[in-house]
Amino acid sequence: MYSFFFFCPFLFCLFCLILELDDRYMDKKLQIKLNANRVVVGTLRGFDQFMNLVVDNTVEVIGNEKNDIGMVVIRGNSVVMIEALEPVGRT
Repeated sequence: MYSFFFFCPFLFCLFCLILELDDRYMDKKLQIKLNANRVVVGTLRGFDQFMNLVVDNTVEVIGNEKNDIGMVVIRGNSVVMIEALEPVGRT
């Protein structure tokens, strides 16, 4: 019997990302790529099981232009990739 994730590898990757997103990333500076080629950089303050993110000191990056947008909540379904810009501890 094949698992659901066998037929949908994107959901499997997203599931792995949610499992990987834990306390090691809290209060770390992250670059978050969103759908529609948007990029924000900020400090992770919280997340939930749907990968909704609370990001503080957020800067929206558009080309060479940077806009400070403060604290934001990012819906999990718009997250494409998360990159740590600071060292993250190992488990």
